[in-house]
Amino acid sequence: MPLATTKLSSKGQVVIPEEIRRRLGLKAGTQFVVVGDRDVVILKSIAPPAMEEFDDLVRHARSAARKSGMKAGDVKRAIARVRASR
Repeated sequence: MPLATTKLSSKGQVVIPEEIRRRLGLKAGTQFVVVGDRDVVILKSIAPPAMEEFDDLVRHARSAARKSGMKAGDVKRAIARVRASR
């Protein structure tokens, strides 16, 4: 596992060394979850789900809604209630 050092800028930015970016395939715009505990900071890259995964999630949500008896109008009313409460 490559080891490198870097610095925190005055704007709170950290540069990930080129070798590590290249090895992990990190590109500009890559998003990360940041976890900090005491003196440890972990960056975990995240990516949106593939369309196939998203389609599975939607299919599962629709199936669960049908089983519960939920109708499209129920969703619209719930959204309207939330928006009105803001």
